[in-house]
Amino acid sequence: MSFVEYGDTIKDGDTAIVFLGHESMFPVKVQHGTVTQTKYGVIRHSTDLIGKKYGSKVTCSKGGWVFILHPTPELWTMNLPHRTQILYSTDISIITMMLELKPGSIVCESGTGSGSLSHAVIRTVAPTGHLYTVEFHQQRAEKAREEFREHGVEHLVTVTNQDVCKNGFGVSNIADAVFLDIPSPWEAIGHAKSALKAEGGRICSFSPCIEQVQRTCLAMEEYGFTEINTLEILLRVYNVRTISLQTPDLGKAAEDNSSTAFDSSNPSNQGSPCANLQQGTVQFKSGVPLREMVGHTGYLTFATKS
Repeated sequence: MSFVEYGDTIKDGDTAIVFLGHESMFPVKVQHGTVTQTKYGVIRHSTDLIGKKYGSKVTCSKGGWVFILHPTPELWTMNLPHRTQILYSTDISIITMMLELKPGSIVCESGTGSGSLSHAVIRTVAPTGHLYTVEFHQQRAEKAREEFREHGVEHLVTVTNQDVCKNGFGVSNIADAVFLDIPSPWEAIGHAKSALKAEGGRICSFSPCIEQVQRTCLAMEEYGFTEINTLEILLRVYNVRTISLQTPDLGKAAEDNSSTAFDSSNPSNQGSPCANLQQGTVQFKSGVPLREMVGHTGYLTFATKS
């Protein structure tokens, strides 16, 4: 199992996603002799998981069932253990695009945090690229190394435990892109410039406060970065549902015409949209935005090394 290479069957030691529903799933480490409790009953790893194909429908001890999915960066973002605040798919998607990441890219990142963005970057730059990620907190850095090893991507990432604002990324003039998610990104702009390739490298800074953005933009200008721009991504989800509306009263003439044009007793008309007309109402599908939506997460500031 690897987060960048898909396998067919579940093996001992794999990380798998137990899917109970769109709003209910969790990761599990597959091990011989281990059981996992769910609301539908027990899943026995030795008999129910190991050797089965990913995507299989597994029946639990109480008769309910779940799907066992192959892990992906998207699923991991939704289910990972939170050691810090994380980036979600909405911001991650624009970051990977605006930094122009592709297979073979060299990327520097700070800080590693819970590894949400890290997994997405690794999948994007594989199989020949590399991620150099710096984490200030020692225990978080060690946990990130352990997860990368368990997920089969340790050959694509180097985790360093140090202060990026003082010591930089540990590499020079090789990175195609740099990402900063730290409290004072303006203090690391100089090190980011040193890590980037000679010309054309891209940088992105994620900050929740506009005051951080202002200081970071000033530092970018000072170090000669160009094409500086800041944006904010807001996700608005639409809910598709069936609604009923009353049909308008267009008068007796219109009623006569409609009865002539459509006869609900005629078998050839069964199943048509007009067959749903009951007691002066019509049903149709409508998309409406949710009453609540995810608000501000952070500002993304992008720039190019001149």
